[in-house]
Amino acid sequence: MTTLRLILGDQLNPLHGWFSETDANVIYVLMEVRQETDYVLHHAQKILAIFAAMRDFAHRLRMAGHRVHYLGIDDPDNEQSLPANLDWLIGHYQANVFEWQAPDEWRVDQQMAKYAEQLDVPCQMTDTEHFYTRRKEAAEYFADKKQWLMENFYRRMRMKYRVLMNADDSPCGGQWNFDHDNRKSWRGIPRQPCDPRIAHDHSALWKTIIDAGVKSFGEPCEDRLPWPLNREEALAQLDSFIEFALPDFGDYQDAMNTQAPRLFHSLLSFSLNVKMLNPREVVARAERAYRDGHASLPAVEGFIRQIIGWREFMRGVYWARMPEYRESNGFGNVLKLPVWFWNGETNMRCLKHSIGQSLESAHAHHIQRLMVIGNFALIAGINPFEVHEWYLGVYVDAFEWVEMPNVLGMSQFADGGGLATKPYASSAAYIDKMSDYCKECHYDRKARLGETACPFNALYWDFFERNAGRLKGNSRLVMVYKQLERMDGDAKAGIDARARELRGGLDEL
Repeated sequence: MTTLRLILGDQLNPLHGWFSETDANVIYVLMEVRQETDYVLHHAQKILAIFAAMRDFAHRLRMAGHRVHYLGIDDPDNEQSLPANLDWLIGHYQANVFEWQAPDEWRVDQQMAKYAEQLDVPCQMTDTEHFYTRRKEAAEYFADKKQWLMENFYRRMRMKYRVLMNADDSPCGGQWNFDHDNRKSWRGIPRQPCDPRIAHDHSALWKTIIDAGVKSFGEPCEDRLPWPLNREEALAQLDSFIEFALPDFGDYQDAMNTQAPRLFHSLLSFSLNVKMLNPREVVARAERAYRDGHASLPAVEGFIRQIIGWREFMRGVYWARMPEYRESNGFGNVLKLPVWFWNGETNMRCLKHSIGQSLESAHAHHIQRLMVIGNFALIAGINPFEVHEWYLGVYVDAFEWVEMPNVLGMSQFADGGGLATKPYASSAAYIDKMSDYCKECHYDRKARLGETACPFNALYWDFFERNAGRLKGNSRLVMVYKQLERMDGDAKAGIDARARELRGGLDEL
């Protein structure tokens, strides 16, 4: 009996039960396919990092004694799609059994399910052994509740897995959430965490990708690719974050600085999302830092909330609401992405830096993604599906199960409040408070009207005025609409005119 087992590019977990013993009758298959490089336009570093990590993983499997068939992007036998390649491989090896790990993206999951239905050999899908929760677990939990609230889900996860809990079942520190303690701006001399140097040279692989005709955007950094390619490198990056960055992460997790693109944020999301790291070990390391007195409770709780709370919650939203969720557009926004989303050439310093950083390094931390880039797209009225596809393509850690609900639900409020309790919209005041972006900017952060007034200001008030019918009854927006009501007719007319001008000429900002 010969068993063929498929490993996808985001399933690089060497601790999976599949690999606990070697079996000469089992063949592991990894493949680089145009199906996956081309379904959305991807950042060069994302393609390069995933392919390089896949090749490293295949090499390590072989070194451990496993049989591996690797189809490179330029392999003459490569049909460039999962089903076509699997047909050939099953026939080539005369496989009697086909197995695969559960895909995390709805698109691939559907494809594999349909493929398995038509196969003449026994098939089995197995768990990835990665997440805390099952696909439908969040939907089951919220089935009898009026609204999906992440905070409720997060508290349940804390209690279920005994994370940051006291012996009497109370949360450490007497409260569940320290978010209010995690909003300091960074005004000192920028300090960057000291990550272990990885800097892989993948010039030859990048040439292979280009020669194969794969399209991409952004800087490939092929001679100094900074992303971990295996579990050992990912663990070294985790060690570095816990030691050097976690103690300051809490205070400054919402801060932004032009001289320190990541400040004290981890860069672990790529390693987590391709499954080199398990979320349980990351959470355990962070909790140990608190128990040992190395990092404060607000810092550790804020970090753990992102993993055991938001990450698992977003996955639950995704599997509960696909495929309809991808069509979410509650505000009916139709504007195209400005051209500077692809080159960073805008006079708005906050967006020039955040988008420029994204194009250069395939990464930006969550406040840059949410409160600068996403905020602008929301208040300007850009088509949320275009925003989603840009995020999915540009960020090295972006996989649809976690990116789509973050963008459509949280960032763009396109689901009408199914995920977030209010839109994440702000004027220039928030950006100025939390960053140094507004200094030396072409636009005046305090002005609403005029050619040099910061576009965020008029667009912010225009957004709430345009969408009053949908948002005015939201209890979290009472103060916003009270301020709008206090504006006289001339002020509102000026904002309307300025916003129309801005929305009609986004490419020129």
